[in-house]
Amino acid sequence: MRVGVLTGGGDCPGLNAVIRAVVRKGVQEYGLEFVGFRDGWRGPLEGDTVPLDVQAVRGILPRGGTILGSSRTNPLKNSGGGRNGIERIKDNLAGLGVDALIAIGGEDTLGVATRLGEQGVPVVGVPKTIDNDLSATDYTFGFDTAVNIAMEAIDRLHTTAESHHRALIVEVMGRHAGWIALHAGLAGGANVILIPERPFDIERVCAYVQHRFQTRFAPIVVVAEGAHPVSEDLATSGEQLDSFGHVRLGGVGQMLADEIEKRTGKEARCTVLGHIQRGGTPTAFDRVLATRFGVHAVQAVHDEAFGVMVALRGTDIIRVPLAEATSQLKLVPPQRYAEAEVFFG
Repeated sequence: MRVGVLTGGGDCPGLNAVIRAVVRKGVQEYGLEFVGFRDGWRGPLEGDTVPLDVQAVRGILPRGGTILGSSRTNPLKNSGGGRNGIERIKDNLAGLGVDALIAIGGEDTLGVATRLGEQGVPVVGVPKTIDNDLSATDYTFGFDTAVNIAMEAIDRLHTTAESHHRALIVEVMGRHAGWIALHAGLAGGANVILIPERPFDIERVCAYVQHRFQTRFAPIVVVAEGAHPVSEDLATSGEQLDSFGHVRLGGVGQMLADEIEKRTGKEARCTVLGHIQRGGTPTAFDRVLATRFGVHAVQAVHDEAFGVMVALRGTDIIRVPLAEATSQLKLVPPQRYAEAEVFFG
């Protein structure tokens, strides 16, 4: 049996750990043959492959990123030669003798995998996103590493904020879900945490900032890139879209810094962590979770349990239907945000 492996969407720490586990277990226990597809869905769309054997995955466990490359290519929008993207992928898989596909990715990548499964392609999904916003799994790998990177940045910013008596705004990733902001802000002792799920009142944010200064400490505001103000007068992003139709976000941190400085008279600076959160070596938690996901994904292929995604529930790895995995995003519930609000100001 020949199995294809791809990594799609934004890269994150732990992808290589999944690839390593899939190949090691698949080759050693089941005698499977593997082929890697380059750059997400572009690989099967164009038949662009790379050999994937035990030798190819040696030493990659601690490495960030992905040895296969990634992209945000959307096969549902690509066509060529009179064929749509799904048909092209099916034809290329057949031509390469690929019997099954393991797709490692987040909402968009697994959404395409769901469509392929509906069209008869044997596919198994592995949940990857630093945003931790897939509802069918308790955690996605990459999230813990991103939170720890953001927390360390917040720790470092506290000292410079106190030294210069400035308000510092830290913009972290999180388009629709504020899990990184919530966890990193709580762990780093932020004075205000702003998330996409709860539109913020700029006057209230400034009141928290003023109160913090009154206690002779400097405030740290952590804001997710997708957070937005109640007032529509404060624009924070452009209208440029990626291939999956998402607005390319950015600018909420600088907007906050400008408004805080204007309304409070206090100096404010913005730090955008951006892709720093995606890079570098994965934490122990993410290495272990990614490895377990890889082991269970190839087990599902061996069992011919296709159309599923492996997921973490408690401490167990289970299988859930791909359609369920991508049906809705996992957002920060009000009660979780209320826990953080105790420490605002």
